This record gives sequence, structure tokens and C-alpha cells, in this order.
Amino acid sequence: MTKRIASGGIFSAFFVLAALSLGGCASVKPDTVTTSQSAPQPADLSLFFKLAQQARLDDVINGASPVTIFAPTNEAFQALPAATLDQLAKDPEWLKSLLTYHVLAGKLLPQDVTENTLIGTLNGAKLNVSKAGDFITLDDAMVTGNGSPIGNGVLYKIDRVLTPPSVKK
Repeated sequence: MTKRIASGGIFSAFFVLAALSLGGCASVKPDTVTTSQSAPQPADLSLFFKLAQQARLDDVINGASPVTIFAPTNEAFQALPAATLDQLAKDPEWLKSLLTYHVLAGKLLPQDVTENTLIGTLNGAKLNVSKAGDFITLDDAMVTGNGSPIGNGVLYKIDRVLTPPSVKK
């Protein structure tokens, strides 16, 4: 089963994430990054979208094919150890694999989720999605809020960064 990356060093993680956020194109502000040409990206997901841009996933996120994105919040990324964030910054393939584990092909709406459903992610690994009442979970992360429509799909906020089985380091 997929495990959450251990948390710790919040201050250090925040510092590394801030460096990652500033390391890219200086003209892009986190609050102005978009998931489509017409849908502004939520401020509390700015790190996910900055890292997705760094991993060159713009075509996936902004493409014509429908997707479902389970985006970890900034707080979820800040809970990662600084060493993990440093590794992600140095290993673009790991970063891409980690982020595509949070993306499904097609639109998955809340009413489509049932109990314990395994769904393939864009990185090739399976993600366990389940629903109990109004609560949706994936592996050990909780979906917070309802899905929001984006230009080419649905965007969900989650409270943890998930690690695919083949990517654990």
C-alpha cells in the first residue's frame, strides 16, 4: 500500500519549497499560474502547480484530454522533509513520476467514486480511491472540499503528498 512521505522539518521544507518556487521563471507569480486559460489556480495549490510546471506537465494539466487532478495543498508539501524536497528538485524524473501519481486520465466526479476502487494514474501505478458518505479518500490522503471544474477536467485538493510504490526513496 502507498505510504505517505514522513513529515518533519516544516520550516526547512518551507524554505526549500520557497527556493523551488523562485527558481523557475521569475515572471510567473504563483497566484497567476492557471490550470487552463480561463481558470485561475487556487493560491493554496500554488506549489503543486509550480512543481508541475517544473516537471513540464503543462500539456497534461492544460491539454485537451480530460484529467482528474488530486493536488496536494501547499501545507501538504510543507510537511515533507527538506531532504525529500531537495531530492525532488534534483531528480526531474522522480518529480514527474510523483506528480503524475496525483493525476488520472478522464473526469472522475464525486458521484462516480464508490467504495475501494483502484484507478490507474498517469504514472502507471494504481491509486485506491474510496468514498464513505461525503468523504473521499485516496490511499491515506483525504480529499478536502468538493471537486472544482478546470478547463480540461476536475481538480480536488488533498491533505497529503502521495508516493507511488515504484517511486519510494
